[in-house]
Amino acid sequence: MQSEQQKIVPHLWFDKEARDAAEFYVSAFGGDSALTSAAPVSDTPSGDVEMVTFRLLGYEFMAISAGPAFHINPSVSFFVNFDPSRRADAKGELDALWEKLADGGTVRMPLDKYPFSEHYGWIEDRYGVSWQLFLSNPAGDPRPDIIPSMVFTGDVSGKAEEAMKFYTSIFPESREGFLARYGPGREPDGEDAVIFEDFMLQGQWFAAMDSARDHGYAFNEAVSFLVRCDNQDEIDRYWNQLAADPTAGQCGWLKDRFGLSWQIVPNALAQLMSGTEEQRARVTQAFLKMKKFDIAALERAYRGT
Repeated sequence: MQSEQQKIVPHLWFDKEARDAAEFYVSAFGGDSALTSAAPVSDTPSGDVEMVTFRLLGYEFMAISAGPAFHINPSVSFFVNFDPSRRADAKGELDALWEKLADGGTVRMPLDKYPFSEHYGWIEDRYGVSWQLFLSNPAGDPRPDIIPSMVFTGDVSGKAEEAMKFYTSIFPESREGFLARYGPGREPDGEDAVIFEDFMLQGQWFAAMDSARDHGYAFNEAVSFLVRCDNQDEIDRYWNQLAADPTAGQCGWLKDRFGLSWQIVPNALAQLMSGTEEQRARVTQAFLKMKKFDIAALERAYRGT
């Protein structure tokens, strides 16, 4: 379970389905899962949008209904670990969640026994979000229930290990975890390419792999990672270290050198957006003009000064 101060939050971009998707996931996952907020934001470049926050098994997500500009694809998926040492009926719970996510979804890897797991499957649900359901080995190193996973493919295939080292050099409370390579005879992937790795950023686990196959998808803005910042110094540091081009971002969004999208956002923004309708409108118009967020300017907009 993640703490209440989860530093890095996956953010999902939907056309109109953010609230429907969140409600579906909360119902499917059960346990410590809940829709925690849903709020409209007016007069954005996407028009009037809805921002949604929700929790699955104690892990926080954010989502937005903001039109069809971006589409979620399997370049970022989410491992859901079912650990028999923590769940009395881990396999049964895995099967039950698979059945719910498969309703209207697409199977990417069938639910079956694999060399790396006694019971595993990869499913793309009806909203386009991909989940990897995994029966953990209870003798292995413990991992949390949900772990975001990235596929480095296309122009960035072969760069998963480089990305891991880059990210762990930026975030505190970070370390490398398990790493396995393809080895010989796994063309088109080179033998040094990463078939699986995991790593910790800010106390949270992430996973990644390389794939040189022609999947037809790549990282885009539909799945980004929102970094909550306590102050302007944190915003400046993450922005300058993560951004491939610090001048190219917009509204706190940036892309790193691997094409992965991040949002560098002050914690204060939630409070500033909880004021009156007039205050929210002023703050919204202020941040729409920003690339990197400026907390002092947002506070002035909130006060109307």
